[in-house]
Amino acid sequence: MEVNIKDGYKVTEVGVIPDDWEEVLLDSVAKRGSGHTPNKRHSEYWKGDIKWISLKDSNRFDNIYIYDTNEKITLAGIANSSAVLHPSESVVLSRDAGVGKSAITKDVMAVSQHFFAWQCGLKLDNHFLYYWLQSQKPEFERIANGTTIKTIGIPYFQKYKIPLPPLSEQKAIAHALSDVDNLITAIDQLITKKRNIKQGTMQQLLTGKKRLPGFNGKWEVKKLGDIAGIQRGASPRPIDSPIWYDRTSSVGWVRISDITASNGRILEKTRDYLSQKGILQSRFLSAGSLIMSICATVGIPVITNIDTCIHDGFLGLTKLNNIDQVFLYYKLKELENNFKSMGQTGSQNNLNTNLVKKYVISLPPLPEQKAIAEIFNDIDKEIEALEKNRDKYKAIKQGMMQELLTGKTRIQIPDFFC
Repeated sequence: MEVNIKDGYKVTEVGVIPDDWEEVLLDSVAKRGSGHTPNKRHSEYWKGDIKWISLKDSNRFDNIYIYDTNEKITLAGIANSSAVLHPSESVVLSRDAGVGKSAITKDVMAVSQHFFAWQCGLKLDNHFLYYWLQSQKPEFERIANGTTIKTIGIPYFQKYKIPLPPLSEQKAIAHALSDVDNLITAIDQLITKKRNIKQGTMQQLLTGKKRLPGFNGKWEVKKLGDIAGIQRGASPRPIDSPIWYDRTSSVGWVRISDITASNGRILEKTRDYLSQKGILQSRFLSAGSLIMSICATVGIPVITNIDTCIHDGFLGLTKLNNIDQVFLYYKLKELENNFKSMGQTGSQNNLNTNLVKKYVISLPPLPEQKAIAEIFNDIDKEIEALEKNRDKYKAIKQGMMQELLTGKTRIQIPDFFC
C-alpha cells in the first residue's frame, strides 16, 4: 500500500521523520553498558557508598531522574563482579520485570544485570534519549518475552535504532517535555500533601481526639452489626461460566481488582456485568450501597455508583441505623489496617463476617457525623480535581511525545539551545 509522504519527510526503519533528521544505531551515538549483582554471600561487597540500581528501585523510575537506590555496594563488590560504575547523567533502562522503565542518574551509579545504561556522546542529548525511551515503553513491553520474567535480550539493543534530530532540536524537545513533567510532578506533590492532611485529619476527627466547633455531644460505642445490616455476598457456581455474564447488562459484578482500581470512595464501573441468571445467583445491591472487601485484599470499603452484585469476597453494609453512610465509609477507611490484621490466612487472606459484626466502633451524634463526612468529602473532591488535572497533563505529554519525538510537529528552537 502506497503511503503519501509530505514534502520534507522520509521513510525510515524508525518511522517517517524529517529529511534533516538522521536514523542511527543507538550504540553509534551512546556507549551502552550493563551491570551485575555482587555475590550476596560476601558481606564486604555490600552496604557501601556506591549506589546500585536493582529491580527494587522500580518505583524510582519514570520520573526523569533517579537520585538514590535501595541498596549500595562497595568498591570490593565492583572489583569482584561484572558490575561497573556508570557516570552521572547516564540513561538507564530496565530490560527485565518492569520492562521499559527509564531514568537519568544524578550520581555515579552501578546497575544490576537487569538494566542497560547509556552514556550519551556529543551528538545525543541524554534527556532526548530518556523521552524517546519513554515513548517506546509500549513497544518494549510488547516484544519482551519469557514465562517467569519478561525480558529483552542484548541482541535487540545491539541493533536498536533511534531518530536523531540536530542537537539543538533534541534539547528543545526535551526541554518542552520536561516543562510538562515538572508540572505533573508539582500536581503529584500537591496531591500527596492533600492526602497527608486528610490522613492526619481522619486520625483526629474520626477518633474524637479533636471536636468540630459547636459539637460536644457524647460519643457512643456500638458494634457494627447493631448499626448496619451486614450481608456476605454470594457467587454463582462455577464462577467462570459464561452463562452468568452479559456485556449489555447494567448490573456490575464487583471484583477485588475493581475496588483496587477505583482507588477512591466511589466505584463507577466494573470489569464484568452479570446476566439475569447471574444476578439471581448472586447478592444484588442497588447503586449507592456501601460494601467492603473481606477476601484477598481485606478491609477496603467503597460506595457503588451503579447497581451491583457482590460475591462472597465482599460484605454489603445496608439498613443503617442512625448513622451517616459517608461517615461510616470514612470510619471503615480509618480502620482498614485493623481489618487487614484480623484476616485469617489460608490460600488467601479472609475476614470472618461475624468478626465484622462484633467489631466495636465509636460514633458521635448524627449531626456531627454528617459534618465530619462533609469535611472529608470536600477534601476528596479537591484531590479528585487535582488527579483529573494531572491526568489531563499526562495525556497532553503523550500527545507531545508522539508529535515532537517523530518530527511530525517541529519545535521552535530557543536561541540558548543553538
